Amino acid sequence: MGCLGNIIWFLFGGLFQGLSWSFYGILWCITIIGIPIGIQCFKFASLAFFPFGKEVQYNGGGVSTIANIIWILVSGIPLAISAALNGLLLCCTIIGIPFGKQCFKIAKLALTPFGAVIVQTSF
Repeated sequence: MGCLGNIIWFLFGGLFQGLSWSFYGILWCITIIGIPIGIQCFKFASLAFFPFGKEVQYNGGGVSTIANIIWILVSGIPLAISAALNGLLLCCTIIGIPFGKQCFKIAKLALTPFGAVIVQTSF
C-alpha cells in the first residue's frame, strides 16, 4: 500500500503540499539566521511529497519549544490550515480517508516541526 499510496498521494495533493514546504524553506534560507529553519522545511517537504510508510515522532526541549513558537507565528499557521483543509476535503469520500489522515499528520507537523523526527516504518 505504501508505494501505491505515495504515487496517488503525490498526484492528488502531495505535490502541492511538498512545494509549499519547499517554498517556506526557500524563504527561510534567504536570511542567514533562518537557514536552520529552512533546512527543517526541506526535510519535512520530503514527508509531504511521500508520507506513506513514514511516521513522525515528537520529542523536544526548551529550544524546540521556542523555535516552534516563532515558527507558528511566521510560517506554521498557513501550512497547517492548507493541510487541514485538504484533509477535510479528502475525508469526504471513503477512498480519500487514508489520504486525509496523511494530511492531518502533516498539519500537526506544520504546527510543531522542531523536535520532530521522521521515522521510516515500511518500504
